[in-house]
This record gives sequence, structure tokens and C-alpha cells, in this order.
Amino acid sequence: MSSRAGETFDPTRAATEVLALADAPVPEAGPTTGEGDPATGEWTATTGAGFRIVPLWEGEGLTGLYDTAWSDATDTGVQHLAVLTKTLETHWGPHHVIQLHGPLLRWQMDQPVEPLFAALFSQDLYGDLHVWGPLPSGRWLATTVGHSDGDAPLVMAALVTTQPITQPEGP
Repeated sequence: MSSRAGETFDPTRAATEVLALADAPVPEAGPTTGEGDPATGEWTATTGAGFRIVPLWEGEGLTGLYDTAWSDATDTGVQHLAVLTKTLETHWGPHHVIQLHGPLLRWQMDQPVEPLFAALFSQDLYGDLHVWGPLPSGRWLATTVGHSDGDAPLVMAALVTTQPITQPEGP
């Protein structure tokens, strides 16, 4: 669960948070560390060498949803990401998509993956990345939406990194 559980998706708030994230401090070095809300322990951010990942929205759990109800619920997350992507394109121009199936397969096979991808996967963020970069600051920014299994809620997140985000190789 993320700190966004129970919140209604607000594209203006999400875009404002992503724009702020583009300039947020990120550690130059050090281990990857997950941060949680002090009261609930729910995920609030993950930082690692040169990157920061934050949740933007979390949908309802999909337990008990089948067929069209399940599809409608997952489509909602995809639609929210599309709205956010269009808004961010007004700031940074067109995005490109980075598919994560290659590093995900490597990660599932206990093969090494870049720390950024390992951090995404540890938060069950398996969806493709919508990437902008390099930004005028030289940083790269991405958004994604995904979930760990058929019943888990979808989570939308954004990340900023000081390193280029390029299409990774598979196993």
C-alpha cells in the first residue's frame, strides 16, 4: 500500500507534484531506501543513487472484481496515466515509452538489474515507463502505473533521475 490509498485521482495535483519532483533533491550515492509514513508505514518514496520515486495515486483493490468490472478498474489507472501524460507533454513535449519486460524477467530470474528498476519492482511498479528527458536541467523524468497481481490495487508513480533512462536489455 502507498500513502495515496483512498485518495481520489486529481490530475492537477499529480502534475504539480511531478513538476516539483523534476527539481527535487536526489542522493548522488548510497543505498536504495524506501520511506514510509511514520504513522501507517505506507510507502511515501524510494530514493537511491541518482533517483527518487514517489506514489501519485492508488486505486481500489481489485479483489472480487471479474470480467468487465476488473477490466474497467484497470482501465481507470491507464486512463489516469494518459491524462497526466498529456498534461506533462505541455511542459516537456512528447514522451517516449520504455518497456520494462526485459529487466522484469531478469529480476524474476534473480539476475542483476539497475537499482532504479529494482526499486520500481520492489514497489510492484511493473508498468512501462512514460519518459521525458533529458529535461533542461539534464534530468530524466518518468511516470508509470501498475500492480503486482490481479487483485492488488493499481499504483501510479513518478520518478526523477540524474541518469538517462534508456530501453534496457532482456535476459
